[in-house]
Amino acid sequence: MCGIVGYLGEKKATDVILAGLEKLEYRGYDSCGIFFHVEKTNDFITYKDKGRISHLINDFNYKFDNHLGIGHTRWATHGKPNRENSHPHFSFSTRFAIVHNGVIENYRELTAKYIPDVEFASETDTEVIVNLIEHFATELSIEEAIRKTLSLIEGSYALLIVDKQNSNAMYAAKNKSPLLIGIAPNGITLASDVMALVEHAETYIPIEDKTFVSVFASDDKFEYAMVDIIGVPVIPKPLKMDIVLEDIGKGGYSHYMLKEICEQPSVVRKIMDKYLVNGNTVIPDAIVKLFQNTNRIYIVAAGTSMHAGYVGKYYFEHVSMIPTEVFIASEFAYNQPLIVDNPLFVFISQSGETADLRACLLRVKELGHKTITITNVPTSTLAREADHFLEIFAGPEIAVASTKAYVGQVTILALLAYIVAKRKPFDLHLELSKVAIAMDAVIDNREYIDNLVKDKLTKRNCFYIGRGLDYYTCLEAALKLKEISYIQTEGFAAGELKHGTIALIEDGIPVIAIISQAHIANNTRANIREVMARGAEVIVIALTAVSDLTDDIVLMDVNEMLTPLVTVIPTQLIAYYSALHLGKDIDKPRNLAKSVTVE
Repeated sequence: MCGIVGYLGEKKATDVILAGLEKLEYRGYDSCGIFFHVEKTNDFITYKDKGRISHLINDFNYKFDNHLGIGHTRWATHGKPNRENSHPHFSFSTRFAIVHNGVIENYRELTAKYIPDVEFASETDTEVIVNLIEHFATELSIEEAIRKTLSLIEGSYALLIVDKQNSNAMYAAKNKSPLLIGIAPNGITLASDVMALVEHAETYIPIEDKTFVSVFASDDKFEYAMVDIIGVPVIPKPLKMDIVLEDIGKGGYSHYMLKEICEQPSVVRKIMDKYLVNGNTVIPDAIVKLFQNTNRIYIVAAGTSMHAGYVGKYYFEHVSMIPTEVFIASEFAYNQPLIVDNPLFVFISQSGETADLRACLLRVKELGHKTITITNVPTSTLAREADHFLEIFAGPEIAVASTKAYVGQVTILALLAYIVAKRKPFDLHLELSKVAIAMDAVIDNREYIDNLVKDKLTKRNCFYIGRGLDYYTCLEAALKLKEISYIQTEGFAAGELKHGTIALIEDGIPVIAIISQAHIANNTRANIREVMARGAEVIVIALTAVSDLTDDIVLMDVNEMLTPLVTVIPTQLIAYYSALHLGKDIDKPRNLAKSVTVE
């Protein structure tokens, strides 16, 4: 959630910042703003308002030479989404400007102690930071004033700061919220996501927690310096930019979500290419031994990643024979369960920046337990701070509703469970190849699903039902449908309907059943008959081996353990086409953020 972009260099700063903010739209936001220096008049201009970046781009004037600026997309945490609460914010004399991602937990105490007489212009916690900087700058240098402020604030932050008295400098700091610095000979870009650095940086550095950065221009050179809060130099290790603009474009698709659904077979094939070379697995031995030697696996995740974790639990318990538990990160962080001796913690996160997971990771590390992160972003905080990480190689995922990252996570979990198993139940390379083909077949036939949605998903409510592995797919399917179409959707274990939920079934209510496992197929079909008897409009998704002539979507057979990779595809398409026909903002659903960087 929230996006930050700042620039100092030879290019027009507003062009870099606005383009960067557009690339970060997928993270979710409700307002946006920009602050930049005008070369000719030595003035500073601020534009900010609630609404989309298109408003910021189209309704304001940027016909000025400018080479320094900061921009922000905000997702409301303190105060309503309006112009006053939009970033940037300013100190009491307006000398300092700031944009901020994160939450300051002790802003009330700091206000009362240091700046009780300052009248804030907004409802945000951000204003305390910029006003503290100005407060301390009356006696300290700018760098010292910022570091003094950083030493006092508690919580999460990614900050960009500009001093109007120096148009050749920009300052940044980071704790818990992501921030990166992109480096090129003609300028330096700071952003909360590597996407915003594309085309503007040759190398980049993920900034570590509690690090202070100064960016400055001198003699036509653009340089930076990094220190910790007490001023000790930090020696960074720049990484090469390996993302190109084409990777984050729509590629001719109408929406990023549809593009990413269609990319899922290639995600499975890429994971095979990276981790299954000539039929041999190439997962590091150190990771394999951790799984083989643990007494219990604890999977910690949130949202879609948690649903992948449930499938992983099934794999580890049925293939690897290792007891496994799955926990919601936001609950685990403050309601820790009893942990057995010699545990292994697996953290699953698409972005690798999920705040709840990071709180869990820090706690688990304090207890001395072993940790592994499964993520799509190898440079992310969770990847860097865990003992080990595995990349899912899904490529950039722009749509807020995760699709290909989920498939990548499930594939990696299947791969891990297979490698760790003492007895290999099947040829994984062969079976994953079949999965990719079955995925292709569903995607190629997506127009049929489009028509099915038009005919049968006509109500405000919907239910998914299934058993075993299908139940886990139902949870993910329901989340997808509700988050982009806003249709109230729930996923249920089919056998639980009669324990209360069947009271909600009435004429015309869509019930989507998933059947992929032979030993419980008849049980699920009995539940289908129960809801049909009460007037439900039923859609059945089934694999060929367990299908019936009346089933609506019949999928190619794959190994029963890997069915979640195939059965999820039609549910993603159902969600997509439902939202499309309802005219919803598919890639940027309301109130949602791609990367949840506050708890």
